[in-house]
Amino acid sequence: MTRHLFDGTGTLIRFVLRRDRLRLPIWLVSFAAISAIIALAFVGLYQNAEERQAMAETMRNPAMTAMVGPGYGLDNYTVGAMTAHEMLLMTAVVVGLMNILLVIRHTRTDEEDGRIELVRSLPVGRLSNLSSTLLVMTGANIVLALLTAFSLAALGIESVDLQGSLVYGFALGAAGLVFAGVAAVCAQLSPNARNALGLSIAILLLAYMVRAIGDVANETLSWLSPLGWILRSEAYVNNYWWPILLTIAGALLLMALALYLNSIRDLGSGFLPSRAGKAKAARSLLSPFGLVLRLQRTGFIAWAAGLLLIGASYGSVLGDLESFFEDIDLMQQMIVQSEGFSLTEQFIPVLMAVMAILGTIPVLMAVLKLKTEEKNGRLEHILSRSVSRNHVLGSYLAMAVLTGFVMLSLAALGLGLVGNAMMEEQLSLGMFYGSALAYLPAMFAMIGVAVLLLGWAPNLIGAVWLYLAFSFFVIYLGGLFQFPEWVGKLTPFGYVSEIPIEEMNYLNAVMLTVVAVILTAIGITGFNRRDIGK
Repeated sequence: MTRHLFDGTGTLIRFVLRRDRLRLPIWLVSFAAISAIIALAFVGLYQNAEERQAMAETMRNPAMTAMVGPGYGLDNYTVGAMTAHEMLLMTAVVVGLMNILLVIRHTRTDEEDGRIELVRSLPVGRLSNLSSTLLVMTGANIVLALLTAFSLAALGIESVDLQGSLVYGFALGAAGLVFAGVAAVCAQLSPNARNALGLSIAILLLAYMVRAIGDVANETLSWLSPLGWILRSEAYVNNYWWPILLTIAGALLLMALALYLNSIRDLGSGFLPSRAGKAKAARSLLSPFGLVLRLQRTGFIAWAAGLLLIGASYGSVLGDLESFFEDIDLMQQMIVQSEGFSLTEQFIPVLMAVMAILGTIPVLMAVLKLKTEEKNGRLEHILSRSVSRNHVLGSYLAMAVLTGFVMLSLAALGLGLVGNAMMEEQLSLGMFYGSALAYLPAMFAMIGVAVLLLGWAPNLIGAVWLYLAFSFFVIYLGGLFQFPEWVGKLTPFGYVSEIPIEEMNYLNAVMLTVVAVILTAIGITGFNRRDIGK
């Protein structure tokens, strides 16, 4: 009986690899290359132990602990310890996202598109599709671990040895495996691909937030997050393998649960209850925007709650910054570079930039949902009515703009309210809000890029995610790596004023908005001219 459940798994593995013959190599090589580049950059930036120890002192504060995890090896901050401490968590989050996207693509999305039903009509087992996907992802994460480890070890950096590199690489691979398991379970629970993806990403964000709060306030909470587990491996310092083995064990349990749920689930259904539809549709569904809002309502609410909680978690550490550095003259001189501004005020633009780029993810998803509807053949049905292409595309654009405004507002609200509750000297809530909304024109520009690709190169629409990842890399690590100023200007986020330590540059904001309008107009022209479905 077991044999029949998995019949044809080998053939389906080859099919999955054939479909991802470009995606997987790009993902894997990118992770290994970025890890190696960052390690080399640290060598160039911090050329002696004194400079590294000065950097280690900045990592002891609660804000940095919330962002990158608890410090280890800070008394002897080698290049290896620095690389693992400052990059492992953020890289693991992106690795987790990769696994989520690929697992949902090959499970719930294929099921929703009717491919699984077609596959099951052939002599294959009931669990073959899910097991083939999980086996491919397991192999991909092992390759990622080995490729990253050997790439780092090959650099010849004294503190970046092979043993530590293997721990670092397999910590990333273990994180990927656990979120592949999460996505596989969510694919069984959710009634459709959209909800499965939203739930999986929500769990990823929750894991990050729980770890952040736990690392700052209560270490017990960190043990509830798999991201907290891998950080305990302490690569290049103590090189503990047991947290990695614990993470892999958790991943295997999740995969086993997903396979069990898949074996008892009817094709096309989900275990999470879905409400019966109304007898009569709401009047709002008579308009394209009403339909767009209804389709994206669940994801919109989930992301809004996530950004609010992320803002609150960052706000919870603001009260400890000043007290931590008040007796460290070296740190005051090195970090407080803008006269008249406190350390807390200088951290606000850093935190807001991270949240703004995170908030851009649902904004782009709101636009790209149109491509999904087109791919699944549902857009043609809408356009067969008395609805113009401009009206439909405009509805998705309106949803994206609304999403951006709400995400930034809630991030600022969470950061400001909780931050002021933790600080003795409160800052204006309007300042937090202004710092967030300064990123709105940059979001508009990202929307313009997405629409441009949607109109003229729909098959390359995924490039917008690479551009967003590049933006995060440049903005988040630009100061650390001392990139030239022109590098930051390659992304819209590089033109945003760092409120409150800078005055609002309205000229840059207007220019970004104008560029966004031009890109959007060009994209709309292409969307009107091309054939739907091509």
